[in-house]
Amino acid sequence: MQFLKNLVGELKHIKETKFQKSACKTIAVYLMDESRFGLLSIQRRCLTARGVKPRISYQHRFKNFYLFGAYAPISGAHFTLEMPYCNTDCFEAYLEAMSRQRPDEFKVVILDNGAFHKAKRLKIPPNIALHFLPPYSPELNPAEQIWRYIKDRLANQVFETLENLGIAVGKIIKDMTPQIIQSITGRNLHTKCEL
Repeated sequence: MQFLKNLVGELKHIKETKFQKSACKTIAVYLMDESRFGLLSIQRRCLTARGVKPRISYQHRFKNFYLFGAYAPISGAHFTLEMPYCNTDCFEAYLEAMSRQRPDEFKVVILDNGAFHKAKRLKIPPNIALHFLPPYSPELNPAEQIWRYIKDRLANQVFETLENLGIAVGKIIKDMTPQIIQSITGRNLHTKCEL
């Protein structure tokens, strides 16, 4: 795949141009994505005795929020925020908040081609560079697997309110160590792209 062949060269180009022009002292690659979390129960397999039909708590409600998350496959660092919507304004607010975390670090953010990621009115902080995956290729973004990790831990549970769900999600994220993030996102593709 052409994207994989060119990734190292493109990251070096970002380092030699945008990073060198910035006042940042370090540089890191982050894999970024968004996901919806809601009160609609997540169903997964469960164990029961042979011949016993499993009974799982379930609710059919559609209130939700979004998580925006960026994960560094090399260091295991991450930055995750809960947002009410998945749009340009929320994405811009996320980038601004991310830029303030480790402000001396230049962040190369690899993400998909969502329309709001490329909006003309989007303001990108000076210590962040966006690098886009090829269209329709979520398999190239290991950040997708972070959502699976979180949702697996929420499966077969019922949350009465978004606040209760947010608390449960927050605990899972807080408990994700750098080693867990590295093991989920640290594919050879990204770990060979050290800057």
